[in-house]
Amino acid sequence: MENVIELQNVSKSFKGFQIKNFSMEVKKGFVTGFIGGNGSGKSTTIKMIMNLMNPDSGNVSLFGMNYSTDAKRIKERIGFVYDDNVFYEELTLKEITKIIAPAYKKWDFNQFTYYKDLFELPLNKKMKTFSKGMKMKASLAIALSHHAELIIMDEPTSGLDPVFRRELLDVLQNIMQDGEKTIFFSSHITTDLDRIADYITFIQNGKHIFTKDIYAIAEDYILVKGPLDMLDFDTEREFISVCKANTGFEGLIENVNSIESLFNKEVVIEKPSLEDIMYFMKKGESRCLI
Repeated sequence: MENVIELQNVSKSFKGFQIKNFSMEVKKGFVTGFIGGNGSGKSTTIKMIMNLMNPDSGNVSLFGMNYSTDAKRIKERIGFVYDDNVFYEELTLKEITKIIAPAYKKWDFNQFTYYKDLFELPLNKKMKTFSKGMKMKASLAIALSHHAELIIMDEPTSGLDPVFRRELLDVLQNIMQDGEKTIFFSSHITTDLDRIADYITFIQNGKHIFTKDIYAIAEDYILVKGPLDMLDFDTEREFISVCKANTGFEGLIENVNSIESLFNKEVVIEKPSLEDIMYFMKKGESRCLI
């Protein structure tokens, strides 16, 4: 299966933080969600993918090409949607498209008009009058109007109302129908990724934790709840982490097959959400309140 994005042993160091030997792949024709807590390295990784920041070591390739030799060809095939306005606020959307269109060989005004009408965007109002949701729609319309094969989205639903978030996800699902486009979608709103993602890449403290099919995640992890007297040294070792309270415990287990031998019917077993998985993996060895 063809990979659109490949990072191989990428490292980047800052004061007090580093991404070290980070490798990941993003498959063509799918939506890959990129998750991790604040300060985990998501934005740094996206900046390296976008060639806005150079890695200290390792290799970043898109469509099998490197920025060092094929930067223009790569950028022709990418659309980027950021969580904040990246356009000059004193310009209208019409003026912005006149500036942007010549930069892309495949710019399609008919395509732009389609998305402009779909998103109900005014052409002749300055960007400073747009709401956050309208600015996001404008970014997406422009990203889709040069027939980008890869859409990179950094926290696109952050701060948006629930109705527009659902509308945005519907649009993304629609553009994926032909199987030719790929979306790499960073978000801390994991419920959005539950709805749209095919794969999930999880980064924590600059390290690649996993890339998994979203359905495999539901099969690989379970959330276990029960009374404290069900825990002992041996059973706790089976957990990724456990939260304890006077009322009982709650913990995440990856070895699903070990449950029957560890516990009886006194425990409650649930499918964890992506948020649950992020939370318990971050906790690690620590203990917490529930």
